[in-house]
Amino acid sequence: MQALSTFTKRILQIGVVLVLALLYGILQSADKTSWLGSITAQVSTFSIVFLGIFIEAAPFLLLGTIASGLVEVFINKDDLARILPKNALLGAMAGALLGVCFPVCECGVVPLTRRLFRKGLPPSVGVAFLLAAPVLNPIVIASTAAAFGVGSMLAWRLGLSFLIALSVGLIFSLQKDKSKLLLPNALPDAEPQFIGEFRLVEPLRTRLERALLIARDEFFEMGLYLVAGTLIATTMQTFLPRSLLLGLSASPVISVLALMALAVLLSICSTVDAIIALSFVGSFTNGSILAFLVFGPMVDIKSILLYQTIFRKKPAAYIVLFPLILTLLFAIALNYFGS
Repeated sequence: MQALSTFTKRILQIGVVLVLALLYGILQSADKTSWLGSITAQVSTFSIVFLGIFIEAAPFLLLGTIASGLVEVFINKDDLARILPKNALLGAMAGALLGVCFPVCECGVVPLTRRLFRKGLPPSVGVAFLLAAPVLNPIVIASTAAAFGVGSMLAWRLGLSFLIALSVGLIFSLQKDKSKLLLPNALPDAEPQFIGEFRLVEPLRTRLERALLIARDEFFEMGLYLVAGTLIATTMQTFLPRSLLLGLSASPVISVLALMALAVLLSICSTVDAIIALSFVGSFTNGSILAFLVFGPMVDIKSILLYQTIFRKKPAAYIVLFPLILTLLFAIALNYFGS
């Protein structure tokens, strides 16, 4: 898993360097011919759009990683697990709203959920938290409101994410044997309990330094995905023929499938995906944009791999399949029957 992550980082770094070198070369020779002058105009538009998206998104990514580091170091997960309700429905509802206390993206939520499972968290709570936390947390709510305003898209994103997380959490609560859902390293008491106690005696300065180190590592790691996603979104706006984009995005069904697939492939952090989704407004249907905002934080390339560290094969497949079906059906219905 670590090797794959390192390989991906290097590929993204090389790609960014090549793109910047290409743009620099075009700009340096642009005044030699009118053809290159035309390309320069496109490059100028590309640069403006790219910087606009990136500068808007970067602060939310930074806030999300700092919050993730502070949560990892300062929150006592044992106390939280004890106060959560044991009832499946109430537990799933609490789990879906737990992101308000643990503002982590889809990458940070996986190790945190595994830790909570190891401390005895019920499956209905943990699965709901795993799916909802990347959206139902203050950082993502703020970034979505900044991108789309306080209106229907924000309400639909929060409401549908909560509903899907609650539904899947309740489905998982039907299996009472945790060993059939979770891998051995995610079952209760799989790790020594003294680790959390040891951290409590650390000096405040040491804990803050550790939290900032965690935030630093996450920021640079997720920043690579942000740059790659921004490049792709900007390219779609700048270079793809408008007629081709509209031809793909006009269908109430195909548009939803297209943006759901794009959300998986881009694997953009949920703290910044609303800024990327904003670039699709006016080209894609509202239902497809909503599907991008709801399905992407629950299922992308990174999370599919990370789910294998918690769940057995079939439950891991269900974690992907159930949100896919529910998101697809609702988004298509919104395209046909929504205003």
